[in-house]
Amino acid sequence: MINITESASEFQNLDKMTVHELLEGINREDAKIHITVKNALPQIEALIEKILERMKAGGRVFYIGAGTSGRLGVLDASELPPTFGVTPDIVFGLIAGGDSALRKAVEHAEDDYEKAWQELEALNVNINPSDTFIGITASGTTPYVVGGIKKAREKGLLTGCITCNSGSPLAQASECVIEAIVGPEFVTGSTRMKAGTAQKMILNMISTTLMIKIGRVKGNKMVNMQLTNKKLIERGTRMIMEELQIPRDEARDMLLKYRSVKKVLDEANKNK
Repeated sequence: MINITESASEFQNLDKMTVHELLEGINREDAKIHITVKNALPQIEALIEKILERMKAGGRVFYIGAGTSGRLGVLDASELPPTFGVTPDIVFGLIAGGDSALRKAVEHAEDDYEKAWQELEALNVNINPSDTFIGITASGTTPYVVGGIKKAREKGLLTGCITCNSGSPLAQASECVIEAIVGPEFVTGSTRMKAGTAQKMILNMISTTLMIKIGRVKGNKMVNMQLTNKKLIERGTRMIMEELQIPRDEARDMLLKYRSVKKVLDEANKNK
């Protein structure tokens, strides 16, 4: 396996560049990410289709990652309940080193091959055959992730991965493989940059598509969002005004009564 994510930057003497030169270089590299993710769309689609089959049977999605990749998985999972009104266990993010690793590196946490499954069992989440495990790691070699995915596959669960190297141990261990080969990083080995951005884009695609297909969006609106602040209450009010063609005050009152755009619309449809 050629470890592209650790290969030398195509830019020399970064420390001697001007701010303008650095920004242009980073921007030029970032422009490559969109094409790479586009090339991976068939792989992403294949994984989503398999997950959807399992979600209809009560399946959930578990992200497993370390470092930047782990943080991206936890971030994606944590944003779904407020955005789409699902319970926190529908998509769950597991990061090597636990929650403390979200803010600072935990030494050697990603090097333990058995740790991911041990941490999962400690959560008492009652893994079932319809669940899906997605390993996220730029290199595709992180023991914490590879070990967790191998264990999940041994248990007969659907496994997928998002990696930025070709033919990695993680890809070999996974049933559904997404490889976003973004090339060397601007700063050699700094996979928080292009690799991290590609992973974030792919996670957005996976989770957003899943939420739409399980009915958490109406038209193009987040009708199941949680009303956790004034901005979201105002957004929900506008949705109801547009959908029902009613005055703002009436729409807001209905929203605050039912606490959900979807419930307001469902109630309105009942009374037609």
